[in-house]
Amino acid sequence: MIGSISELMLPVLIVVLLIISQSIKMVNEYERVVIFRLGRLSGVKGPGIFLIIPIIDKATKIDLRVVAIDVPKQAVITKDNVTVEVDAVVYYKVVEPGAAITQVENYMFATSTLSQTTLRDVLGQMELDELLSERENINKQIQELLDAYTDPWGIKVTGVTIRDVALPETMKRAIAKQAEAEREKRARIILAEGESQAAQKMTEAAALYEGIPTAIKLRELQTLAEIAREKNLIVVTQSQTLETGNIAAISQAISRRKEQ
Repeated sequence: MIGSISELMLPVLIVVLLIISQSIKMVNEYERVVIFRLGRLSGVKGPGIFLIIPIIDKATKIDLRVVAIDVPKQAVITKDNVTVEVDAVVYYKVVEPGAAITQVENYMFATSTLSQTTLRDVLGQMELDELLSERENINKQIQELLDAYTDPWGIKVTGVTIRDVALPETMKRAIAKQAEAEREKRARIILAEGESQAAQKMTEAAALYEGIPTAIKLRELQTLAEIAREKNLIVVTQSQTLETGNIAAISQAISRRKEQ
């Protein structure tokens, strides 16, 4: 009798152990489990060890860590009708596991597809110059739009980064010509400003020399001294007094008159 009872208890014990093993679940710190009991949302469990009812409960595990989506290159036509190829990276995480399971069929696929369409919509409203120079503002704008769209799904978009903007070769050459023309324009403006300042200083110097004639003579002598340093020129100047030739001619005339 006792042997038959023990034989019956053994299968029951095995079944009980199997039920207990299926009832005990454990998830990590960065994971949560959404439990449906008879098709109804029962709650969210984790982290650590918890119990479920086998067959009656259905558990779906959700990762709460930040996920990076590599948005493939998208052909975008800007507001000024320039076709560019843009790819980006979107970072998001699940903040409400229950909503991520019940509000959208596949939150990962939905977030990835929404990122592509939002990227094209936002960049299509901007001109090329704005796209190339205002990346931080564009990243912030796309992030805010995605975060607003995914909030009912229990998704938080933490960041968006435009990784690359590929331009056609013709547009690259046009931008290079534009940059070269801009540099030449700045060089001419700087040269004109220098000429204007130099002319102003020369006008002030001329007014000073006009009031003090001796100063212009000193300036002339200084210039001659600078030229003489080269030692390869003969400079003939005219003095404001009697020239040497005139003095010699007068001396000869006086001598001849004395002889007569």
